Amino acid sequence: MRSGFERIAELATAVYVLCALASLLAAGLVLRAFLATRQRLLFWTAACFAGLAANNLVLFIDKVLVSNIDLSLWRSLPALLGLLALLYGLIWEVSDE
Repeated sequence: MRSGFERIAELATAVYVLCALASLLAAGLVLRAFLATRQRLLFWTAACFAGLAANNLVLFIDKVLVSNIDLSLWRSLPALLGLLALLYGLIWEVSDE
């Protein structure tokens, strides 16, 4: 019989993986919409979701695979880059239209 801590760890692992898959799916769907319409804001949104997916992947690696090493800086970097890409798209690309 598994302890409560093991069950929580399994649930956390499932949440990390599902969040990464959801972000990756969103990035793919938005990228597909960009390829169909060529609206530049969709490209920057897809880049943001790709950064969030990478963030979730590094979170999974940090918390599940190599829990003895702190990767908090490295897992924050893809999210920051993704959000900066979206911010760029919202400010400069929309003002060009």
